[in-house]
Amino acid sequence: MQLDIVSDTVCPWCYIGKKRLDEALQIHGGEGISLVWRPFQLDASIPEGGVDRKAYMEKKFGTEKARTAGNTIREFGEAVGIDFRFEKIERSPNTLDSHRLIRWAGTAGCQNEMVDILFRRYFEDGEDIGSHDVLADAATEAGMDADIVRDLLLKDADKELIRQEDMLARQMGISGVPSFVVNSKWVMVGAQEPETLVRMFNKLLAREAEEAAAAQ
Repeated sequence: MQLDIVSDTVCPWCYIGKKRLDEALQIHGGEGISLVWRPFQLDASIPEGGVDRKAYMEKKFGTEKARTAGNTIREFGEAVGIDFRFEKIERSPNTLDSHRLIRWAGTAGCQNEMVDILFRRYFEDGEDIGSHDVLADAATEAGMDADIVRDLLLKDADKELIRQEDMLARQMGISGVPSFVVNSKWVMVGAQEPETLVRMFNKLLAREAEEAAAAQ
């Protein structure tokens, strides 16, 4: 069973969803489940280099709502071990390059770890994950070759592929993240509780087994 997780690196609910998914896989055991992280840009209009986060949030939500927007998310984060530090985030980045890095991490065999690293660096450490220096440092942390990553980031490598995957997700009807897509057929939207994910894994794995047996 292939599980595609459609998410954005600046989506706090995606970080919560990642932690819940990790717990679900631990409960289930993960046997027969292959994970692939897919890109979705919540705001592709943010320019390269990013924008001031405070001004961006106030423009998007209004001054008062922007000030209190993270309170509920912090509570959910604490429940899964995330220390959201929104006050440390100075830039709202364009996330295209971070998605490129996640794609390359898949080739290097450390994609799931890279997703964790980028979430932590952005939401807990307040780092600018649109910065090539930060992304290269994240690559080093994951055991990748930072020099190769720097070189790729300076080029247009896989930019169009990321945009096409983002567009494909939208064509599938995905408008919110995180979304979990199973075998390109079934979609579950939102940061689901671990128990819900485990039930989904068991049900769909059983269905796949039945279909395979019937085809023999």
